Amino acid sequence: MHMRAIVILFLGLATSFCLSCGPASSGSGFWGNSEPKIVLNAVDDLHRFLTYEEGRFPLISAHRGGPEEGYPENAIETFEFQRKHQPLIIECDIRMTKDSVLILMHDETLDRTSNGKGKVADHTAAELKALFLKDNEGNITNFRIPSLEETLKWGRGRVVFTLDVKRGVPYRKVVEAIQRNQAQAYSVVITYSADQSHEVYRLDPDLMISASIRSPADLLRLNDLNIPDNRLVAFVGTSEVNEGTYGLLHGHGIMCILGTMGNLDNQAARRGPEIYRELIERGADILSTDRPREAGEVLHQYRLDNKLSSSFVQ
Repeated sequence: MHMRAIVILFLGLATSFCLSCGPASSGSGFWGNSEPKIVLNAVDDLHRFLTYEEGRFPLISAHRGGPEEGYPENAIETFEFQRKHQPLIIECDIRMTKDSVLILMHDETLDRTSNGKGKVADHTAAELKALFLKDNEGNITNFRIPSLEETLKWGRGRVVFTLDVKRGVPYRKVVEAIQRNQAQAYSVVITYSADQSHEVYRLDPDLMISASIRSPADLLRLNDLNIPDNRLVAFVGTSEVNEGTYGLLHGHGIMCILGTMGNLDNQAARRGPEIYRELIERGADILSTDRPREAGEVLHQYRLDNKLSSSFVQ
């Protein structure tokens, strides 16, 4: 064999070896090579999936979709990146444009998360569609601001959404978008008061509602408004509630979302990710976190250790 042919063969074998030893694709990692999905075909499936029972399947909720370097918050591309690692709830934020189109954006203004300036409400949907999103380091990406319609269409058969309706956005318009896209089976609407929860329930009695519940009195107010327990998921805040409150809510079949974004995530970064396991063991069912992959790996091991599964997770 000529020397030139030998060199080419050697380089080819070396390249193949390096590729086989390279980093895992975004769809691999602690979950394996498959892309996990939460598949809910009817709204009753969502009611069952998010009703507490012994041996419940604990979940991660990616706060603002789980932004990372190169992946901005509230972007469909970020949602797609994160959901390939584990079965996922996506928490995202809804604002309304000048021409009354619902889009995803956390802030009232555009400056922090896009290359635009000024208030969201002062721009049309077409104007916002021309902008590019920034990641949390301030780098401009190739990703655009998604509409709620686009987001709901993407999410079917992939994730569950918890939709944070920002000030000034009518719940009626959000509920209409969910109904128009037949997304009731994988959408949870976030509310911050009993009156808001009652408004969403009145608009669509089948919808799941995330309600702020940190005490028996909070639950009683919702019960007095005749909102069924199996339409509720309890957001218990960004610090743990006591064991009695967890017990009360679980006794009503209500799963509890604990917000770890901020202090609890910072503790886990300093002291180690096993904090996430401890939070689940003490009563939280869903962790809303800015560190979805770190927390998710711990919950994945917890589910394996306890032989937990769900017929809705594929």
